Amino acid sequence: MHSLKRLRITNAGVLQLLKHAVNSALVGSDSNVFSRSQQPFQLFCRSAALHHNRQQHHQAVNDLDQTECRNSLISGMDLLFYTITEGKEMISVSQFVSALKSTGLWTSDPRLRDCMRHLRLAMRESGGTVMVDQKLFRKCVGANILLLTQAFRRKFIIPDFEVFASNMDQLYYSTQRQEGGHVADYIPQLAKFSPNLWGVSLCTVDGQRHSAGDTKVPFCLQSCVKPLEYAIAVHEIGTEHVHRYVGKEPSGLKFNQLSLNDEDKPHNPMVNAGAIVISSLLKPNSNKAERFDYVMEYLKKMAGTEYVGFSNATFQSEKETGDRNFAIGYYLKEKKCFPENADMIAALDFYFQLCSIEVTCESGCVMAATLANGGICPITGERVLSAEAVRNTLSLMHSCGMYDFSGQFAFHVGLPAKSGVSGAVLLVVPNIMGIMCWSPPLDRVGNSVRGIHFCQELVSLFNFHNYDNLRHFARKLDPRRLSFDDRNKSVVNLMFAAYSGDVSALRRFALLAVDMEEKDYDSRTGLHVASAEVFQHFFITAYIALSIRWGNTPLDDARQFGRDGVVSVLTEYQQMYLCSNGSQSKTEDQRKLDSEGCGLS
Repeated sequence: MHSLKRLRITNAGVLQLLKHAVNSALVGSDSNVFSRSQQPFQLFCRSAALHHNRQQHHQAVNDLDQTECRNSLISGMDLLFYTITEGKEMISVSQFVSALKSTGLWTSDPRLRDCMRHLRLAMRESGGTVMVDQKLFRKCVGANILLLTQAFRRKFIIPDFEVFASNMDQLYYSTQRQEGGHVADYIPQLAKFSPNLWGVSLCTVDGQRHSAGDTKVPFCLQSCVKPLEYAIAVHEIGTEHVHRYVGKEPSGLKFNQLSLNDEDKPHNPMVNAGAIVISSLLKPNSNKAERFDYVMEYLKKMAGTEYVGFSNATFQSEKETGDRNFAIGYYLKEKKCFPENADMIAALDFYFQLCSIEVTCESGCVMAATLANGGICPITGERVLSAEAVRNTLSLMHSCGMYDFSGQFAFHVGLPAKSGVSGAVLLVVPNIMGIMCWSPPLDRVGNSVRGIHFCQELVSLFNFHNYDNLRHFARKLDPRRLSFDDRNKSVVNLMFAAYSGDVSALRRFALLAVDMEEKDYDSRTGLHVASAEVFQHFFITAYIALSIRWGNTPLDDARQFGRDGVVSVLTEYQQMYLCSNGSQSKTEDQRKLDSEGCGLS
């Protein structure tokens, strides 16, 4: 039996032919359905209609090639539009924004700036409620079609983001009940924060974002700036040069200990001594203002233009109560740990400034996501740090980032992280996401009580631990896997949509890259079901093959159940297909069509 290959139609003439042929059999069917291929925009015209002359046929194909790109883009946009609107001709702006947020994208995302600008402009011009129709949708989405198609096809790193966000909310609220710890008071400005503050924000490597709690309250990075400062130094001056002055091993001591390794170097860049030395390496020949602006510019790029500020009150408080750090500075100077001609006091001032830089959970998680994404900011696409700088930074965060709790954290959580005495925990899940937790109460070693508990609960629920087995550890959830991948479920959903004529569902499945040729237990496809029941010509434009079912093709099923309109469409399509593909081995269906006359020699 003849089995149709995948059809890719981008010409309006073919579409009109399909519409006209099925019009008598369909009442109120949606006529604005366009074709798609396995990749929505790599569409190719095979034929436009029946041509009795081979020369005319080739000329028509050449003409169609000129408009291929435009038609492909329009077809992709229309498919995306009807998927978002669930088959409606228009939806409200709030519904569109809700659909967007369900994928994890925020309206503040820099990649959607043009889209949001067009929406705001439409709202100002209308002066009232704005409905998003196809015209406005194309205007808004034109520059973001690839991003949004990827989002609604669930091709982001976290495909079912709503479920994942719900799980994160549960972790947030369960951790909120944790009590204990004390707010740091050795820096007076830090003691002013309420112990009840608690926020968690995350950003994936695709720019999907979620927040819970007090995520817009600014707080100082404190020691969380150390890995960022180190990454900038390695990016700018190289690993070898940086590690002439600082080691790579955990110290096993408190973060502000006056201690050096056997080579008279600070143990690592994550303790105070190491961070002070790193401060002296950044732009050593520039003045204080230029050095500070230099690092701030990097941090803003890492945060994707999200909030990065500076607390002068905390800076002054640090200087006034920084006797221990001054002692470390003089000890480093005595041991000749600084580069030649370095100003120790200037290095300390710079270090205090960097610790006083402010972020929110929402901006901090984008910084963490930049590290998770190999140095490329997920929401801007800009490369900020080199891959080498990020790799080295994550390695040191994993072994030294959590003060003298680093070994325990690596054992139980198994992820790179850095904590600060402000109550912040910067957590990186490599190649997946960055997370910023913040709650001021600290435990005895200086880590956030709620932050540590949240990280532990996170890897208990999800297989994010670096050494979790992704294939055989069934007790944990893997949010990277799409539940829709269950073949049995997808077949049932596809067949039911075909049976009930649910074109909106069919469009959604097509956009999600579901195999529209899936077969059930007796090799029946969705087109078989649609042909025998309520036939929707979407299946033609979605390239369903005429697969054999107990010796029957969908055309046979349509004839058996008296679906004359369906027979007409399928017959026309077969004629077009055979004429455009030349001579092939003749099957029974082909011989039937040849008796009606194909017109090609």
